[in-house]
Amino acid sequence: MAVPATQLRRGMVIVMEGDPCRVIEFRHHTPGNLRAMVQTKMKNLRTGSNFEHRFRAADAIEKAMMETHDLEFLYESTGTYYFMKSSDYDQLEMDEEMLGDNAQWMQPGMKIMAEYYNGKPIGIELPNSMVFEIVDTAPVMKTATKSASQKPAKLDNGVTVNVPEYLSTGERVRVDPRTGDYLERAKD
Repeated sequence: MAVPATQLRRGMVIVMEGDPCRVIEFRHHTPGNLRAMVQTKMKNLRTGSNFEHRFRAADAIEKAMMETHDLEFLYESTGTYYFMKSSDYDQLEMDEEMLGDNAQWMQPGMKIMAEYYNGKPIGIELPNSMVFEIVDTAPVMKTATKSASQKPAKLDNGVTVNVPEYLSTGERVRVDPRTGDYLERAKD
């Protein structure tokens, strides 16, 4: 389905040169007495590369027909990640390159949302927060306060994040996997 370039919005997925591309930023611009244009920054969902493209206001853009499916992560073996569709129990695999930075956050039993284009998964969306245990960090400082500086802490999945000084090894923390930021102590 074609739409005019002036209807592009952040988060839309369009087809460019046969690949699905997500609009990251856009700006409708009318310079002086020249014709209007739409300047975009996009991400190719197949290759993961970012690029900029300028559309004329009159250009017709093809929207990508995307599907989403709920998946459950089963296990990982030699760089291949195995998932199961929640709807029909079909199993599929994705390699580490397809998952990108999301691969390090995978935990067995974890539920994720996958985006499909032409029947093939092209990307996943992680939950807003996940709970991990700190397995290695510097000792607690006696003078540490809640607003004090932060220190690196290695989590049980191998990822290192910055946490407040008052946290110690063995404590459970909530982390935003999309940014890798510490959110709070886990309340279990």
